[in-house]
Amino acid sequence: MSGPVATAGLGTSTKLIGLTKHTKHRHVPSPVSPSFVAPAAEPSLSFNPIALAAAIARTATTWDDAPVVLLDGLQRSALIELETLLQDGSAFALEAHFKFLADTAGSQFAAKVGAGIAHLYMDALGYAWRANAACLSSSLDPHADFIYEGGNASGHGVVLAEAHGSFAKDASAAKIANAAKKKYVKQVKPFVAKPSPFGRIIHGYSIAFGSKPTTAGSFLAVSETRISKPRKRVASTGVAQAGEAPEGTPTAMALATHRSNFLLMGAPDVTNWIDWVRLPDSPAPERHDVPLLRFGYAGRTYLAAAATPWLLRPSGPPWWIEDFFDHPEWWRFARRARLSPPRHPGSDFGWFVIEEKAGAEFLNALSNAIRDRGVGLPATMRLPTVEPTGFALSAGDRTARADADEPYQYALFRDGFALLGEPFRGRPRDVVVWSPDGGMSLG
Repeated sequence: MSGPVATAGLGTSTKLIGLTKHTKHRHVPSPVSPSFVAPAAEPSLSFNPIALAAAIARTATTWDDAPVVLLDGLQRSALIELETLLQDGSAFALEAHFKFLADTAGSQFAAKVGAGIAHLYMDALGYAWRANAACLSSSLDPHADFIYEGGNASGHGVVLAEAHGSFAKDASAAKIANAAKKKYVKQVKPFVAKPSPFGRIIHGYSIAFGSKPTTAGSFLAVSETRISKPRKRVASTGVAQAGEAPEGTPTAMALATHRSNFLLMGAPDVTNWIDWVRLPDSPAPERHDVPLLRFGYAGRTYLAAAATPWLLRPSGPPWWIEDFFDHPEWWRFARRARLSPPRHPGSDFGWFVIEEKAGAEFLNALSNAIRDRGVGLPATMRLPTVEPTGFALSAGDRTARADADEPYQYALFRDGFALLGEPFRGRPRDVVVWSPDGGMSLG
């Protein structure tokens, strides 16, 4: 099960990708939602390698109905590939041994990276919540990869996003731009203005990313729905500020997003309860409390799965709770135990966690849904968002800095989910407990 992830081999340099082509496609009706204003495209996307690793893991696990064990394996393989094949440095570049991959393996890796880049772009635009778009049509019909909600779309509907990645020897700005356009026309445009299980689709994106295996540098092209009706651009009331709870996130979107998040954190008990409230005919999981470690890191407080297998004794609770929690150096001891033996010699581990307020409010909302399951799920959940760290759509934005001399190496997403590259620089505070029926409480 997930929890720790190798991050040392990813490097630390902030990568900068220029937007090489931005195309808008006409649509009728336009606009689909009269008051929706699409976020403006920016000339560049910058991110630290940890942000890309987390984004790839998130997109690899955004499958609403796939078994947890399968998703866990997919994200682990994707992160190992990224650690092995991505060069450090400010420009995106692949290691020379990428050429030894078979064509199919290389294409699959490019697709995973393309999905990660697309997710960073969408999150940076303000879209906080995501789900898989397989619900839009049968497997025989081409459709976009993901559905997003939040930011400017809050209260209006949802948006589509198609992701494409190519590491072909003849990759170029023109070919990547052409791929973005073609995929928009075929896999996005037919669904704009149509209903979905998460709300009406009001806008769409096709995001294509490419790089030549033998050359440093990359290409990023975005095709999106044109909104032709002229109107005064005003700040959207749907964009939640840091720590502010929006009017409501569609419950189905919140559950899909956090199913992936808690899977990556290594909290299968939470994931099982999410599946139970989403699937009316499924048997109820065992009702027992779930301990979560509460700790400070880079000026924020986070929650981490306390009962992941790599911290458990065979017979019971996490060893550090009963033996080391009050020890002034227990954090160092926990690190030593968790890294012995290391999965990759010489590598360090990051930790998937969630910002405390975001995690606690979702878990309380989940408890409410569990208690009220007999009357049906609520239409929305009031959940906070945060400003992302580790990536941005502006080269000079300080939130995207991740140079080697920065005090912390981590990535934080709008929904509160984070990957901490050096988790043991944090300070443990206490343990909180989530009860499926009672919600959050102090341990």
